[in-house]
Amino acid sequence: MNKIQNTGANTILGHPESLFVLFFTEMWERFSYYGMRALLVLFLVTEAAKGGWGWTRADATSLYGSYTMLVYFTPILGGYIADKFLGSRRSVVLGGFIIAAGHASLLFETQPMFYLGLGLVILGTGLFKPNISAIVGQLYNKENEHLRDSGYTLFYMGVNSGAFFGILLCGYIGEKISWSYGFGLAGLFMILGAIQFYLGQGIFGDIGLSKAQKAAAAVEVAVEEPPRHIVMDRIKAIGVFSFFTIFFWFAFEQAGGSMTIFAADYTDRTLVGSVGTTFKIVNSLMTLIPTVILSALLLKLFFNTAKRYLMSNILLVICIGVIWALVIWMIKREFDLSQSEVPATWFGVLNSFFLVILAPMFSKMWDKYWDPSGPVKFGTGLILLGLGFAALAYGSSSIPAGAKTASVSMIFLILAYFFHTMGELCLSPVGLSYISKLAPPRLLGLMFGLWFLNTAVANKLAGLTGSYIDEISKTYSMSTFFLIFTIIPISAGLILMMLNKWMAKKMHGIH
Repeated sequence: MNKIQNTGANTILGHPESLFVLFFTEMWERFSYYGMRALLVLFLVTEAAKGGWGWTRADATSLYGSYTMLVYFTPILGGYIADKFLGSRRSVVLGGFIIAAGHASLLFETQPMFYLGLGLVILGTGLFKPNISAIVGQLYNKENEHLRDSGYTLFYMGVNSGAFFGILLCGYIGEKISWSYGFGLAGLFMILGAIQFYLGQGIFGDIGLSKAQKAAAAVEVAVEEPPRHIVMDRIKAIGVFSFFTIFFWFAFEQAGGSMTIFAADYTDRTLVGSVGTTFKIVNSLMTLIPTVILSALLLKLFFNTAKRYLMSNILLVICIGVIWALVIWMIKREFDLSQSEVPATWFGVLNSFFLVILAPMFSKMWDKYWDPSGPVKFGTGLILLGLGFAALAYGSSSIPAGAKTASVSMIFLILAYFFHTMGELCLSPVGLSYISKLAPPRLLGLMFGLWFLNTAVANKLAGLTGSYIDEISKTYSMSTFFLIFTIIPISAGLILMMLNKWMAKKMHGIH
């Protein structure tokens, strides 16, 4: 049996303390992924005189789509490898170090090393991403099953904490100081995160071990499964959930492409006088509040586990210390400037900031106040996403067809990211939780891989549709471009809600 699947003394916020080891490990991996991703399109389209490669928008967003597609395609292979050979824990460790090697390659900024770096990140993510999600699900059993959805929501807070600091710090340093330094910072945290997980993995007991490791340790590996027809029905339900994520992520992932271009070229980002000072204060608070929250969680984990896993905890303290140093340096540097220009990458931070703030509220809501079925949660998420793009469509309605620049108020991007974040909280962590509940244990990694495979398709579609931003806005309008991402997700959300009763039958009692 899994040795730590209990709700006894070793808990933090009511959840197994081991959840927060995964929380921070995933945080550093997402720091590296989103930190590099925030720079990718901007680096490619920036002219050579400013250190970029001078690509066209269409070429840059097309590469972005292909890259993010492959990042989410390889997890189905990584899940299979973990289920059959390596086990989840070895896969996470190996994947983490391969990702770190990829980021190190990006430092050289030559085309061969650039493509090698992207390839290594793709391969490493395939091993890392599905298997750390699978380990989270195995922390819960009959004793604490009611905490599973909220546990995945907290884990997802770690995902977005990494995205927040990655986009904020790598984006800022890459845009304002050096592209190489931005890419390098992403790699540094991945290396530290992989080592931290490796040193602290004993906390998981026998969870995540390969079949060979369990056999060598005389651990019972047989798991009772429901009848075959129930297993097949539940796999079909996973397939439906995964399919509808395509409609979510193909729109949501405009954040790294067309929405970044909109922020850079069509949004008024220059702030002077009292407005600039107000922004600096608000931005400082937005940066410091999540840092304080994460530091408090780290202290809880440290006091719970430092005696058993001292070196792993010391690495976590070092990581948070580096975060604090960079945050204080960035805030001071901005206050020393008389005029402030909001970096285009800053808007990508909003999603993660809102998520870190809202995730505990959604976790409590699922536990105590409103806990509808999975299809209803998913449908709500898709509708909220569409409403975010409706705000952008309205905000961009004043931009003339074919305009290459404009000065639209920042409020519309802020509103869009707020609605997108609420939609994400209704769909992504809930989806991960449902896979862990519906999938048979022998196929857990593979089913998470299927989830990410559909995300891969969505990311390719995101890059493909995003590459038409110039053509559509020239022929019709920028508002029409964003209306596409309003109508499709809302329609998909309504259809999924109508499938609620059919899905309930396929899930056979899983709420």
